[in-house]
Amino acid sequence: MKYDAIIIGAGAAGLMCAQAAAQCGRRILILEHRAKAGEKIRISGGGKCNVTNLHTSAQHYIAQNPHFCKSALARFTPYDMLAMLDDAGIAWHERDHGQIFCNESAQQVTDMLLQHCHKHQVHITYSCDIHDIEHHNDVFHIHTSQGSFESHALVVASGGLSIPKIGASHIGHRIAQQFGLKLVPPRAGLVPFRLTGQQHEALKNLAGISLHVRVHCRHQSFEEAMLFTHRGLSGPAILQISSYWQEGDLIDINLLPHMDLLDWLNAQQQQHPKQMLHTALAYILPKRLVAHWCQHHIPDQALHSLSKAQLHDITQAIQHWQLKPSGNEGYRTAEVTLGGVDTQALSSKTMQAQHIKGLYFIGEVVDVTGHLGGFNFQWAWASAYAAAQDI
Repeated sequence: MKYDAIIIGAGAAGLMCAQAAAQCGRRILILEHRAKAGEKIRISGGGKCNVTNLHTSAQHYIAQNPHFCKSALARFTPYDMLAMLDDAGIAWHERDHGQIFCNESAQQVTDMLLQHCHKHQVHITYSCDIHDIEHHNDVFHIHTSQGSFESHALVVASGGLSIPKIGASHIGHRIAQQFGLKLVPPRAGLVPFRLTGQQHEALKNLAGISLHVRVHCRHQSFEEAMLFTHRGLSGPAILQISSYWQEGDLIDINLLPHMDLLDWLNAQQQQHPKQMLHTALAYILPKRLVAHWCQHHIPDQALHSLSKAQLHDITQAIQHWQLKPSGNEGYRTAEVTLGGVDTQALSSKTMQAQHIKGLYFIGEVVDVTGHLGGFNFQWAWASAYAAAQDI
């Protein structure tokens, strides 16, 4: 059967592209290797779907070409997505930093997109494995476990490698390589850090402690919550910096980013000279964390016995805590995949391959990765819309 476009993947980007192209009168087929659509939407945002971010701009994305995402983001904005939610009667709310979540359920977003697809007669074939793709005379021939299909346009919306338990696969990267497009080596992003050896032994008893920190690595810094886990470090601040961290890098953590700790310690020394350091610090840091710091990093003495040099060293230890993660948790728990199809091979306006008419790549499979907070969904919507308009 012949279609105007075949889309590989019924995730956020694939569904958005399908319904947008079908609204323009195109005959669209989606091929999905899972038994249902929108699995990553379903589990996102704690089941509420962080559907977009009001502050979306190119600075919130990581890519070898930092300008590539600008065109698509300008033509389908967060407010366009909010208009879709409003039209569908999906209630939403704004949280910190411009993050937009559904009031009720992430499934509402998938249902909205599927309803648009159904209304405009998009065909969706589930449990469909791609066996082979041929390209002759500007026509794509896709041979699958559910039969063979033809179209003048092929849209790869297969996502990345993160969270394999919901169906992540290499197929998008393999298709790119089949057609001669280069890949930026993929790696896990927005992912917790692992600690091993003595570092892990020393910190594992802090599991469950969460606090607001500023974390820095490779000229990037993020100020959000950090969580100590049984395996290492997690929380929004750690997930954010993980996308910039590379193996062997140190990270610098400020455990008290909103105070001048040295001034505070000097004041405490004057006002409570007999007080022990751990007692003073317990007013501003979790007690278990203070106990660890006094055991491993700083001298637990009466404040009056601490020299100016010692107070300076204590401040540095707490506000410039440096450690070297042994690695990250990998694709198993990563929220996104960094890298992917090299944007030099694509049109930033249409997402079409520069040298292969009718071949498009959208969403996470492309080397455009957003920060935590709804930016990756906004890239999925925007890149999908750009391709749909061209189709």
